[in-house]
Amino acid sequence: MPKKFNITNNVRTLRFFANEMTQQDLAEKAGVSRQTIMAIEAGKYSPTLELAFRIADAFNVSITEVFGFEAKEEIK
Repeated sequence: MPKKFNITNNVRTLRFFANEMTQQDLAEKAGVSRQTIMAIEAGKYSPTLELAFRIADAFNVSITEVFGFEAKEEIK
């Protein structure tokens, strides 16, 4: 049975420790809108792999420091 993955992120925490970087600042560095960053932080949108790497690069950290996942068994 396939598993369902819940994507988690540390974007808000990383912004705080990056001199309280604004969502707009991160959006500009990653090449997306502020609304996209808001949706990612809220867990309402999972970024593409390319965008995930751009966000990690904006913080100068590895992608695993920004994003994680929890695997759950799917119930049928």
